[in-house]
Amino acid sequence: MTEATAPATETLADEATMQELVKLNEQRAATYGLLSRLYRVEVDQPLLDELRSMRFPAKTGNENVDEGYRLLATYLSNTWDNSITDLAIDYVRVFIGHGVDAFSAAYPFESVYTSEKRLLMQEARDEVLAIYRSAGLDKQDSWKEGEDHVALELEFEQIMATRTVEALRKGDEDEAVALLTTQKNFLEDHLAAWAPMMTSDMKRFAQTDFYRGLAYLTDGFLQTDQTFLDDVLAED
Repeated sequence: MTEATAPATETLADEATMQELVKLNEQRAATYGLLSRLYRVEVDQPLLDELRSMRFPAKTGNENVDEGYRLLATYLSNTWDNSITDLAIDYVRVFIGHGVDAFSAAYPFESVYTSEKRLLMQEARDEVLAIYRSAGLDKQDSWKEGEDHVALELEFEQIMATRTVEALRKGDEDEAVALLTTQKNFLEDHLAAWAPMMTSDMKRFAQTDFYRGLAYLTDGFLQTDQTFLDDVLAED
């Protein structure tokens, strides 16, 4: 898989719009980072406390995002002493299941949803691994799952968005466009191509509003980010 060349635009933005782009990409990186963390491992007490202190917008312009935030806010406003245990049980139910077959959970791996026999470590894993390495990235030794786990794919977009912020702040528009193009291609070829199937399963298996909300939020955010990348990279 090769990266597309950046569109030949004279400038990405004027100074005022450049500051807005920096802010938008900071927000994108933060959202990708939060989603990655929520998929990576069960919620612990510090994260639950952080989430409870957050204020979610009510009207974003995307119905899935709004529903996701509504469900998350509903759950977080009704937490109790055993909420951490409840979330851990639901995490296992949603993403691990009983292991009986490849259809008993929303397995968070691209290979499962894009291979004919729903197997791990298939072509999708090899493709994203090559993309990570071309960007100078590799998974940490402590991470034992496949590279096509949704948490790593989301983290890749987070890192690329953070690099975009750095490029914009340095005034390197060519680098920013190249990074945004990488993100657009990765979103189209990978996350957007399979995550909606995973989130559909999440909505079926989840028994807490928390993980149902995460499913809706993921759907909506990927939709809005695809629109953002399409718009910002559109040729003048």
